[in-house]
Amino acid sequence: MKTFRKPSAELIKKFLKQQSKGEFTYAPVGATAGALPLGYRLNHTRVRIGQGVEVFERAKAALRRWEQFRIGWAEVQPADAPIVPGTVVAIVAQRLGVWWLNACRVVYVVDEADPIGRFGFAYGTLPDHVGAGEERFLIEWDRNRDEVWYDILAYSRPHALLTLVGYPYMRWSQRLFGRRSAAAMIRAVSEPVATPSSP
Repeated sequence: MKTFRKPSAELIKKFLKQQSKGEFTYAPVGATAGALPLGYRLNHTRVRIGQGVEVFERAKAALRRWEQFRIGWAEVQPADAPIVPGTVVAIVAQRLGVWWLNACRVVYVVDEADPIGRFGFAYGTLPDHVGAGEERFLIEWDRNRDEVWYDILAYSRPHALLTLVGYPYMRWSQRLFGRRSAAAMIRAVSEPVATPSSP
């Protein structure tokens, strides 16, 4: 869905209610957890965001708050959507002077401790989305090397005629999102933690 002004809370609510009834628009649901499918374009962004358990925990908390979307031209609604399988969210983005609403549903959640700490999730596209495919956001802590990494893995292809025509721009936007999202996560783990002031 596209509009020429930022979607209102009421419009987003109606959009989500309608989209929650839809099915995924691609067949290999969950493939970001294993063998990636043929016939899709892949995007992969991986960046080291720090080290140590504190950074790992802060990155996990940031992912739960959808802070990987704090990039200036996109956001997730509802902002407090829980990261559990079945949750439907709207990706609200402004590109080329137009506001876009894209619907996704959380497919699975990753929460592992050993041998490498991993936390994240994947969501897949629903009928009202310009693309068709899946995207996984993952935080990894390699305890042996004491490195924390942020990893985005996605596969997609055009879903609408407009997207097919503008696919090179869509691919460019996806790569830009990867870079901006990585920067947002680095900020999230670097920002000072607020401490309560003394009375």
